[in-house]
Amino acid sequence: MNEKEKNVMDQVRDLLQEPPPPSQEVTAKALSMLEDAMAPGGGHVRAPRPRRRFGWPVKLGAGLVAVGAAAAVAIALTGQGSSGSPGSPGTPGTVDLHRKAVLAAAAKAELAPTGKYWHTNSLDGQSYIVRAKTGTYAIVGAASESFHWAGVKKGSGEAYYNRDLPARPLTPQDEAAWKRAGSPKSFRVWSNDHYFTYRAKATPWRSHGPEVGVLPEGGGEFLGKSIEEWQNLPADPARLAEILLGKGDAARRGADPSGSGSDPRMKAEALQESDIWRTASILSNAPVTPKVRAALMRALAARPGIQAIGTVADPLGRSGVALAAGERTTTIDGEWGGPKAERGTYSHRQMIVFDPRTGGLLAVQDTLTKPGGPYAEMKPGFVINYVATRSEGWTHTKPKPPAELPF
Repeated sequence: MNEKEKNVMDQVRDLLQEPPPPSQEVTAKALSMLEDAMAPGGGHVRAPRPRRRFGWPVKLGAGLVAVGAAAAVAIALTGQGSSGSPGSPGTPGTVDLHRKAVLAAAAKAELAPTGKYWHTNSLDGQSYIVRAKTGTYAIVGAASESFHWAGVKKGSGEAYYNRDLPARPLTPQDEAAWKRAGSPKSFRVWSNDHYFTYRAKATPWRSHGPEVGVLPEGGGEFLGKSIEEWQNLPADPARLAEILLGKGDAARRGADPSGSGSDPRMKAEALQESDIWRTASILSNAPVTPKVRAALMRALAARPGIQAIGTVADPLGRSGVALAAGERTTTIDGEWGGPKAERGTYSHRQMIVFDPRTGGLLAVQDTLTKPGGPYAEMKPGFVINYVATRSEGWTHTKPKPPAELPF
């Protein structure tokens, strides 16, 4: 074990206060795998797995031991560093532990099983501020849930469902303030350029039939590509980034390729946000193979300007490892009317959050970084809007939307 590896493992022991980690051989292999994943043009974790046809369950072999060790090293240290501390991105002579945690999650995603049907269940919502006489609190309004499944082979079907979710307090603290306000069942809030009332009431699932979709026979298009195209994408992160995320390198370096004279930093941040949203859309809507899912996560982690920020909570309270775009500033100037309490300036950034246990997508969310304007009473970390993945994956039986509400 070299000095660099020894330092990392010493940090693990100090933080976890647990017995010594696995053998030197396993540890060295795990760290080597993660280093390879971070290398330009690399990113493929060398966990030995038998060749298989798409659609068959993954058979986990000895490679899982090494991948698990890599995940333990990365995830154990996620969120422990601060600016200038060991593991902080950009600190000379240290390992970017936050980014390694995301790469470890990607290694988990690559080991996911497949099946005959792909399904995804997602929620989206917008946060609003209620300024009651008894105290201010936040709610989630404009909330809805969608469920989609599709068969891999033609003739196996495809269906879409959606339902409206009840408006509700955002956090337990907001719920306490809502109760102090008398637990109202409706919320009148300023939304864009008018007042709107959201109600604490859900609707049943809506669908035109259990087999009805864009192409009821299955094998249709997803985000403009056929199932065959999604399944045959390369698993090389650099090549995948060229195909799915585009270039935009000049803008990310601070240039303004449009020649419009706009703020180049904002242009770069907009491109970073586009990368995050595009990745989230593919991971939550397209039936890609586990290898491609993992490669896309690695590709996003390597994009210019994308930051690995450690552990965050998603809108459903789940803990995940996150990548983020640069911070943006927004000013509400009252051009469209509205109460004075809604006006002012705040800063925020887009994040994508992954489950460290499975590598699955948890959420993409716009998160407050500097309070102000309509969110002056909120704290950094407040989720302004989101799309959260309740569940996703492959099955061998035809999926059904969940009967129970997500909260």
